[in-house]
Amino acid sequence: MPRILIDDFETYRPGELPVKWHAQLNGELVPLTRDFVNEREWFEVRAERGNHFVRAHSRGEAAHVNMANGKDFSWDTRTHPVLAWDWRAITLPEGAREDSERLNDSGAGIYVMFAVEGVLIKRPRVIKYVYSTSLPVGTVVSYGKLKVVVVASGADGIGQWQHVERNVFEDHKRLFGEPPPVRPLVIRLWSDADNTDSEATADFDNVVLLPGS
Repeated sequence: MPRILIDDFETYRPGELPVKWHAQLNGELVPLTRDFVNEREWFEVRAERGNHFVRAHSRGEAAHVNMANGKDFSWDTRTHPVLAWDWRAITLPEGAREDSERLNDSGAGIYVMFAVEGVLIKRPRVIKYVYSTSLPVGTVVSYGKLKVVVVASGADGIGQWQHVERNVFEDHKRLFGEPPPVRPLVIRLWSDADNTDSEATADFDNVVLLPGS
């Protein structure tokens, strides 16, 4: 069974916005335009030795871009349980740690939003895979329906590309006690430094869905 490519950023020119992804406005995904970027928060395609990738930057802000399942790609967690990507931390938010609400920033993160649940107050069910400034790899932090999983750490060094593969199906079973929805809602690339009022820069590349073994 073939892999499903979400984005490898090769179709963009350096300096362009990654317009296959979307911004969010009033809870809705909308086209990513220059109106949603500024010097404090942006995503921009870069090139290095012939390889294209996207760079995320946040300075005292939270920057993110999104793709919707069923619209921008097609994902069935039964056939493609694994989410894989490459990333590189350039600058991580100083003093950040995801287990403190006051210091909860992640220089790089990938969200999988599975569902939006609740009767009076609706909240998304999410796994957020993070490149943490300080927490060790393997740390899991629970904020109710948001589960934060540390898969890379600044404590182990930064500045080098890392490849990550996560069996989202198994992670969801472990963290929520049940299999995930067949069709998750959104994949989000993330960088924030707003709680620590600091700065974060990270690169993302080769976001793909892989079949099970």
